[in-house]
Amino acid sequence: MGSVVLSLDAELGWGFHDLVDPPTERVESGRRGWNAMLELLEEFDIPATWAVVGHLMLDSCDGRHADHPAPEGWFERERGEWQDREDLRFGPDLVSDLLESDVDHEFASHTFSHVLFGHPETDRELAVAELECSTAIAEEWGCSFESFIYPRNEVGHRDVLAEYGVSAYRGWTPNREGVRAVFDSMVRDRSLLVEPYIDEHGLVNVPASLFLFGFEGSARSIAESIWTDPMVALARRGIDEAATSDETFHMWLHPNNLTTERDDQRMRAILSYLDRRRSESDLTVETMADVAQRVRHSRGIDGTPTRVDTQAKASWN
Repeated sequence: MGSVVLSLDAELGWGFHDLVDPPTERVESGRRGWNAMLELLEEFDIPATWAVVGHLMLDSCDGRHADHPAPEGWFERERGEWQDREDLRFGPDLVSDLLESDVDHEFASHTFSHVLFGHPETDRELAVAELECSTAIAEEWGCSFESFIYPRNEVGHRDVLAEYGVSAYRGWTPNREGVRAVFDSMVRDRSLLVEPYIDEHGLVNVPASLFLFGFEGSARSIAESIWTDPMVALARRGIDEAATSDETFHMWLHPNNLTTERDDQRMRAILSYLDRRRSESDLTVETMADVAQRVRHSRGIDGTPTRVDTQAKASWN
């Protein structure tokens, strides 16, 4: 029995705050895309793993985070250019909508402030602080998380994830992306399926299969004019593969990828197809936590890693 996983990197402005020239259209589309995805997932009753940047769960902050061991200037845009853009820095309303959804979504972590765990400057102290802050604010909300999605898919400090009770993370895709993904799948008949596994830290790696917005711009327009939306075609192919196997197809995106109704239509086409194939086969839709539980159970391992007890910081905001 195959399965499909959908994961989202929910970040608003935090996905771009460290960039010299952030993409304006996507920065401004974070809230729109978040609401659009929640509505579409509710329409088709499809659960997803939402990896939320912890800072979004705050109502306010001083923009400095003095007790956070971030590199100098890390919070500069928050207290400077975006000081009056609370809509980019905070999102408790959006997180509440997610948690109150009729669909059983998974609440996961995308760090506290979108720190890149694979960057050479991200040492263990910084990784621990990001997990500590994310855990503390989640606990204030009465939440916890089992899954973790690395910002920009830069995998690192997996030992820290294990110490904080994380059971699964999204590993980098073994497949190529964009135009090359279309060529590999459609021409070379390369499978889009992945096989989750337990790594040396006891974490379940749920590799990505396909980034759903990797074929954009003029190339997308040309392809649609003579064929169809390439990403819809690839997603349908991956869903079909999963429906006829016992492996996993893992799609992912950012809510801010949905900048126009055209992008909404892409996601509607994919989700409606997934819903149809689920209804006519043994195909299941899983969250990353579901996959981790299944993989661990198949290996004779019950439960999830247990977080080590650490002293929560009282003034991290």
